Amino acid sequence: MSEYTYPFEPKTPYLTTDGIIEMYDGDSFLGIVLIARKNPPVGLALPGGFVDVGERVEDALVREMKEETSLDVQITGLLGVYSDPKRDPRFHTASVVYVARAEGTPKGGDDAKEAHIYTLDEIAFDKLVFDHADILRNYLKSRNEHHKQC
Repeated sequence: MSEYTYPFEPKTPYLTTDGIIEMYDGDSFLGIVLIARKNPPVGLALPGGFVDVGERVEDALVREMKEETSLDVQITGLLGVYSDPKRDPRFHTASVVYVARAEGTPKGGDDAKEAHIYTLDEIAFDKLVFDHADILRNYLKSRNEHHKQC
């Protein structure tokens, strides 16, 4: 950590991370994990949470996925950074969104009331909170482009 001290308290967005967990059974793709949130705003969401001071964003993603879904994930890529000041109705957050891979059965924990696997056709976009519908549309677009190239 730096020895520098600010002459004022910096005001910046809260840093968060969200994960699109692609679930597999061996080589078979099953779908992605969405959670039902315990706390407002309630609805479906990608699992995720806040990055702790002193924590790498990648480590926060792995930790949050374990806390909210009980899954051990392997990060496979970075989808993007989402920073619209209106993305979270509570306060300004900036989220680093990763795609990750896991196997097993998700179980809701921490801020997640439930965690379930959804096929890509089952995603209820109208029930997603925050900007997670936009994030998942971007994910589906990039996934489709990737599969066209293969």
